Order: sequence, then C-alpha cells, then structure tokens
Amino acid sequence: MQNMSRGDRSHKMIIQKFGGIAMQSKASRKHCLLHIKRAIKEHGKTIVVVSAMGRFGDAYATDTLLNITDALSTSTKAKDLVAACGELIAAAVLSSELKQSGIDNLLLYGAQLGITTTNNFGDAEIIDISEETLLSALNNYDCIVVPGFQGITDEGEIATLGRGGSDLTAAVLGATLPNVLIEYYKDVPGVMTGDPHLEDDAELIRELPYSEFLTLLNSVHPLIQKKAAEMAQQHHLTLHIRNVFSLESGTVVYPDED
Repeated sequence: MQNMSRGDRSHKMIIQKFGGIAMQSKASRKHCLLHIKRAIKEHGKTIVVVSAMGRFGDAYATDTLLNITDALSTSTKAKDLVAACGELIAAAVLSSELKQSGIDNLLLYGAQLGITTTNNFGDAEIIDISEETLLSALNNYDCIVVPGFQGITDEGEIATLGRGGSDLTAAVLGATLPNVLIEYYKDVPGVMTGDPHLEDDAELIRELPYSEFLTLLNSVHPLIQKKAAEMAQQHHLTLHIRNVFSLESGTVVYPDED
C-alpha cells in the first residue's frame, strides 16, 4: 500500500464510510472487512458508517424499498421509516460479519446513537449529536458500526438526511470527535481527472485542497455529498477517498491552509 503524502497515522481515530456498491454482496463486504481490520490495527479506534446495500433493483437498496408501494407518497414520516431500513439492515449485516470474522464491535443506531434531527422528513437537518455517547462507546469498543443517512427527532421518530446522507453522517461524526481522519470508499480509485467508467485516460489526482475538490461536486452524481464535504471543510478535516476493492492510497483532500 502506498503511503499517504500527508500521513494518516497522526490521527487518533478513523471514520470509514462504505457505500452501496461496497455493501452490495458478501464478496464485496469481504473487502470492507479487510479495510476495517487494517484501520483498527493502524488507528485503534474505528467508526464504520454504512449505506444501504446495493443500488435500485437490489433487494435492500433504499430506492427498491421506497418502491414497495406508491402509498408511501401519502406520508413523509412513513416513507422515512421505510427509507431508513436499508442502512439499518446493512449495519446489522456488517456488524454480524465483523463478529463472525473475530472483530468485536458495537452496533449503534437510533436513540442510542444520539444524532438528533429536525422533523423535516426526507431532508432533515442535524441539530445535535452526543459526543459523550460516542466517546463512552469508544472506551469499550475499538470498532463501532453506524447506519448512515438518519437521525431521531425530539419526538423519537426516524428522519432521513436526504440523498447522500450517509456521507453527511460520517462528516458530522468527524466534526464531533477529536482528531479524526475520514475515509470514503468508492468503486473508483479516488478523485480522477474524468469518469474512469467512460474515459480510458482518466488519471488519479493524489491530493488536492477543498477549494478544488468542492468544485468537482456540482455534478448530478458527485463523488461524495457536497453538504458532507462542506461540513468536513468547515471543521478542517482531512478526507481520504479510496477504492474499496484495492489497497492503493487513493486521494487525500486537505484544508486549504495546509
């Protein structure tokens, strides 16, 4: 594995976010397990944030679940409850597979996780997060698994954070905890000069500042949610964007003042 030029070993803990493609199958999740094991070895404390498994058409993908019935359009609250299930299933599956592979971990979700949101169902804003809860959990476990994309309203109801909301979950956790590196795992090598699925000559950009990175997130399908990147920039976090199917180092996104 290539070393990061800006070094990730100085961070006390790491947050790893695995998207739908990474979570899609048991075979793809084996790559997730390898990255998590490496993170625990290098950093000790590791928080894993997951998206729902796969894409539309896959059984537990968010868009698949939302197409169970068109009646969900009559209730934003019910729609959010269904939408949140994809990440809950993914978190439970990965937590179980981690335990099966010998990695003890804590699955944190819902009220016990402590992410409080507005009740704007479908596009809720995070208004509070319990740092004390997270630090207490990290005192007892080296690995915590968290379903992304959701929080709990003051009334105790599940509300989701909008498309790409699992990216935002990882960024908010990073902004709450001290001295954190965030890794986002994708199905591409990192930030590229073009779409590697369409352009054979697209090259990897090994590092770039937020000022350049944010301009790349205005597309219909951004590499990560722009709101998440802006949150990370605001809190001067270092991001590491990597290929889940490789140990190559990918792209480091760093605060401009660095």
